[in-house]
Amino acid sequence: MKISKEDVLKVAALANLELSDAEVDVYRSHLDDILTYIDKLNELDTSGVEPLTQVVAATEGDSTLREDVIDRCDVIDEVLAGAPDPEAPYFRVPRVIEK
Repeated sequence: MKISKEDVLKVAALANLELSDAEVDVYRSHLDDILTYIDKLNELDTSGVEPLTQVVAATEGDSTLREDVIDRCDVIDEVLAGAPDPEAPYFRVPRVIEK
C-alpha cells in the first residue's frame, strides 16, 4: 500500500472525522486505489497538450460565456442590523468548531 494507516488518520483529523479501525482500513484501500490511478495517469505523455483555463471552449460569436459585470450590493447595514455583535463590516458568530 502507498498510504499508511497514520496517513489516513492524519487526513481524518484534518477533516474532523472520527473513524473506526474498519473504516480506516476501507479508506486506506480507497486512497491507495486513487493514488495508484494517479500514477497510471502520470505515465501519459501530455507534452503536446495545452493547459486549460476554461472547461467550456469559447469560439468567435459564441455567447456561452457572459461578460463579468460589477454589481454593487449595499446590504451591509441591513445584514448587520440583525447581528447580535456587529462591528462593520463584520459580525461575530458562535464558535462551532472545537479544535
